[in-house]
Amino acid sequence: MRITPAAKEETRQRLVAAAVDRFREEGFEAATTRNIARQARIAAGTLFNYFPSKEAIVSALAADSLSGAGDDFARRKRPSASLEEDLFLYIAAGLRRLKRHRAYLHTFVQAALSPLAMAGVSGEVDAIRVSHLQEVQEILADHELPEISPVAMQLYWTLYLGILSYWISDCSPKQEDSLALLDQSVSMFCDWLRRERGD
Repeated sequence: MRITPAAKEETRQRLVAAAVDRFREEGFEAATTRNIARQARIAAGTLFNYFPSKEAIVSALAADSLSGAGDDFARRKRPSASLEEDLFLYIAAGLRRLKRHRAYLHTFVQAALSPLAMAGVSGEVDAIRVSHLQEVQEILADHELPEISPVAMQLYWTLYLGILSYWISDCSPKQEDSLALLDQSVSMFCDWLRRERGD
C-alpha cells in the first residue's frame, strides 16, 4: 500500500506531538521511542522510518521552531536599528521560538551541535546552521558588511552556541542572565568585526 505525502506528513506531525508530550511528562531520558510511537498510534518500528533516534526528534523540533524566527525578526526590525540591535533581535527571536522545548534542548545542543555530532541528526543540524548563518549574513549585508571572513562566521557560530547552551540552563528570572550574555556577546562580535575591517 502506497502512503501519500500528506499521510506521511500527518504521521510525522503526530509523532512530533507525541514526543513533546512524552518529553514533558517523563523527561527526555525516560521517554521511550516505544511510548512515543504508541501515543502517535503507529507501530514502534515505524517511528524509525521518520526519525532515527530521539535526538533526531529534538533536532526536528528545534528546526521547526527556528523556521519562523526570521519572520519574527522581519516583523520587529526597526529601519534605524544598529547592527548590534539587529543581531540581538534575531537571536532573541530564535530563543523565544525555542522556549517551549527548553527543558529537553540540552540534548540538541550537546549531541547535535557538538563537533562530535551523532549520526542521524547531522543533516537536520546542518540545515539549521546553514539557514541561521544565511540570515546572519543578510543582516550583516544590510549593515554594509557584505563579505566577512570564514573566521568571523566561525566566531559568530561559537558565540551563538555559547549563548544557546547558557540559556538552556539559565535559572534567572525570565532568563535575564542569558539576555545580558547575548547583549555582551553581540557587542563583542560587532567590535571584533569592525577591528577586522580596520574601522
